[in-house]
Amino acid sequence: MQVQMKNIWILGIGIFVLFSSAFLFAQEKNEPSTREMSYITWQEFQEFVPGRIETVLLPVGSIEPHGVIPNGTDNLAPEAMAQAIAPRLQALVAPTLNYGVTPSMAAFPGAVTISADAYLPFIKDVLRGLAANQFKNIIVLNGHGGNTTLLQKAVPAVSLECRVRILVVNWWDLTLDITKEVFGENGGHAGNNETAYMQAVVPQHIHPERFEKDMALPNATGTSWFATPVPASIGLYAKGEGYPTFDKKQADEYFRKVNDRVAELIKDIIRRWDKAKLYR
Repeated sequence: MQVQMKNIWILGIGIFVLFSSAFLFAQEKNEPSTREMSYITWQEFQEFVPGRIETVLLPVGSIEPHGVIPNGTDNLAPEAMAQAIAPRLQALVAPTLNYGVTPSMAAFPGAVTISADAYLPFIKDVLRGLAANQFKNIIVLNGHGGNTTLLQKAVPAVSLECRVRILVVNWWDLTLDITKEVFGENGGHAGNNETAYMQAVVPQHIHPERFEKDMALPNATGTSWFATPVPASIGLYAKGEGYPTFDKKQADEYFRKVNDRVAELIKDIIRRWDKAKLYR
């Protein structure tokens, strides 16, 4: 009797393991092995796009000085954002466009700028390529203000030409209220907001020991004067506000709230596109 019960128990365990494995395999098949287009194989891409994945996140940025945080902040921030929110959007992440238009910062060590004449056709071709791969929704996560004007030209043209839905998100502008909520004041280029976001992503590459207040230029977005090269690598939106805080708690809170805001916007825009049956 004991032997029989033992055999039944072993059989039960075997059936449980078999069904658990089958369930886990089914779950795995519903999710790609990676959300990054750089790492996925063409066969797996074909299995998921467009049948189960309709959305791609495209981070775009630039290489330019950012106070005491990485020169690649405008790339690293939207890239980290894309990786963080891709699963909840059922999206893939396209390779980051690491170079942008930044002539006013080109004099600083390590900066690289692309001419508008080169950038515009390039970004158009990248968008066309993503549309040709049958993505219905292309979400451009822009990390660099200098790209904005050219994106405003490229996106409507490619959308009409390819009948594809494209959203551009300038994340730092979308989340101005979150900056004020977390820090109690306005932000700036390489100010409290960008520094906090990067501190949450790559804390080992933040250098508060190099920071001096004189590195920050107040009212950097004003219209009363204009200088090239820009004389400072930190540009504050308002006088006396936006200096980096280097506070880990604020950094983690800001990172989470910014990602949530961006993801919510993308979901809402896609929902509205779907409801209106645009380019379906």
